[in-house]
Amino acid sequence: MIKPYGSEKLNPLYVQDAGKRAALAKEAESLPSLVVSSAAAANAVMLGAGYFNPLTGYMNKADALKVATEMKTTAGLFWPVPIVNVVQDASAIRGKKQIALRDPNVAGHPVLAVMEVKAIEELSADDLKLMTEKIFRTTDPKHPGVAAFNSAGNTLVSGPIQVLNFSYFEKDFPETYRTAYQLRDEMQKLGWNKVVAFQTRNPMHRAHEELCRMAYEQVHADGILIHMLLGKLKPGDIPADVRDACIRKMVELYFPKNTVLVSGYGFDMLYAGPREALLHAVFRQNTGCTHLIVGRDHAGVGSYYGPFDAQTIFDEVPKGALRIEIFKADNTAWSKKLGRVVMMRDAPDHKPEDFINLSGTKVREMLSKGMDLPPEFSRPEVAKILMGHYQSQAQ
Repeated sequence: MIKPYGSEKLNPLYVQDAGKRAALAKEAESLPSLVVSSAAAANAVMLGAGYFNPLTGYMNKADALKVATEMKTTAGLFWPVPIVNVVQDASAIRGKKQIALRDPNVAGHPVLAVMEVKAIEELSADDLKLMTEKIFRTTDPKHPGVAAFNSAGNTLVSGPIQVLNFSYFEKDFPETYRTAYQLRDEMQKLGWNKVVAFQTRNPMHRAHEELCRMAYEQVHADGILIHMLLGKLKPGDIPADVRDACIRKMVELYFPKNTVLVSGYGFDMLYAGPREALLHAVFRQNTGCTHLIVGRDHAGVGSYYGPFDAQTIFDEVPKGALRIEIFKADNTAWSKKLGRVVMMRDAPDHKPEDFINLSGTKVREMLSKGMDLPPEFSRPEVAKILMGHYQSQAQ
């Protein structure tokens, strides 16, 4: 199986020994504490799960700026996005060496992690602007990632952490949420060595399904990991439970048994396009995947990124930094001429009207009205689940 990113073995920051975890949780109740942002909580969950291996905690100002501008830490480790804990007010923890980080997304704000405070530093307006421009390629406050990043505060609290739980993800998605080390174990038990990962924050239509199949066949993989984001999304995106039901139904009915793992990870969507695609590659390598499908406008939003920016950015990765390989995909759609799903680049003789390709707006409109989607666009069993969701929203 492929090695984790940046180390010989995976080093998740979750305290796995139950006795030590209970003792630390008890100690944490008496520590000075911070209720962190949702983004910082998601970072803690990803660090705990081993997805952000080999990081040991939140980055300081020097590392955060270096990663934003040059995609590497001050120690030279390639890393695409700053992993930070930015807060509005750190007055309650100034001068403290150890603090508790409290979960903003769970009632009562229970302790999520214990942190050793190495530094508390201020980010200037220029620092935030520079980081925003580099990470998101825009400073437009209408960009959902930019808005979230710039609303968290300007005080950076850095240092190593020990993670006590995985926030709401285990409870809300018991069948789906898995850590990186759990996925590595599952793949090992299945005897998978070559694994293709598919990233999604949406339900999967016929084109997505076929894209997974194409990649699986072309790289001669042993299995496919359909890996969905379970954290915070922008308004209007499909909730994770609906998406999960759609994907599971599709896999159950249309893929051979034991060829697909359906799983999810606890992170808030950045909508950072190219930079987020790189992060997706890093943490899929940590799960044991050998290939990641990167499609058109991967992890994008609106028209902030070019259609293939998330593919070309991999040319900037230092040679040998990543072991995972990228399966570069074009838009896929049903060809009326050929009677099957194809990548558009493989059908140069086609005109737009030769494809069945519905916009998200059109799909939502049809489902809200109880209209069936074309079977060439969506599996009927998946469309039925989506229709139930949209009609419940319309009531």
